[in-house]
Amino acid sequence: MHILLPICCQLSCPSDHWRKNISYLGKSHKVFSIDLIGYGYSEKPNPHELGFSTFYTFETWATQLNDFRADVVKDEAFFICNSIGGLVGLLAAVTEPHMCKGIVLLNISLRMLHIKKQPWYGRPFIRSFQSILRNTGFGKLFYKAVATPEAVRNILCQCYYDTSKVTEELVQKILEPGLEPGAAEVFLEFICYSDGPLPEELLPQVKCPVLVAWGDKDPWEPIELGKAYGNYDAVEDFVVLTNVGHCPQDEAPELVNPLVESFVARHMKNSE
Repeated sequence: MHILLPICCQLSCPSDHWRKNISYLGKSHKVFSIDLIGYGYSEKPNPHELGFSTFYTFETWATQLNDFRADVVKDEAFFICNSIGGLVGLLAAVTEPHMCKGIVLLNISLRMLHIKKQPWYGRPFIRSFQSILRNTGFGKLFYKAVATPEAVRNILCQCYYDTSKVTEELVQKILEPGLEPGAAEVFLEFICYSDGPLPEELLPQVKCPVLVAWGDKDPWEPIELGKAYGNYDAVEDFVVLTNVGHCPQDEAPELVNPLVESFVARHMKNSE
């Protein structure tokens, strides 16, 4: 069976953020780790130069994921997703429901900055701030400040509960693609993207089984809010990953890999 790992997250992580999972899962499955457009080492076209008002959206990435599955995998597949990537996997599965065998969501983004989750009186201020980031030099200065080894290390130490896992190798793997041409524009476009689907809108539409796993020490996506996703019909289990932060696949592969392996094996057997 084929396993797809769509890579798209706040950290601009490259596909080798899943290196600890590919080596394990690849022993018994064909595994593809995909840098979605704009992220990792993928192309980073400037949407303004292409004539698009918005380009880096979940619709764009879901289409890319389904196209990759159709053109390269040429078969059904499981989607294993972390953070923002979870929205991509869900939307791809909703768009082509017969081609996704199952989804594992690891600390899926709650999208707390989505415009629908902001009070009406705060929405004009959000739009104004986004416009400043996008259309003035302030956005580039902000990105320059965060695209440094020290800043990346500090961010990782926030979202990893076990900070011993924040190695120099990891810092460089996260930073290097963020220094490529176009990375700043992608970053600014995405943090100004407060529309699009929410997990609670997609989960009722999903036809395949879903496993949700959540690091209980995630400071960005609180588990107490995430537990509500366990109530949807498609979600067969909600697993708490104790003393783990926002990126369980890298921080605690010894917990995540057996979960994924068991989920995939169970639903491969059910389809035979």
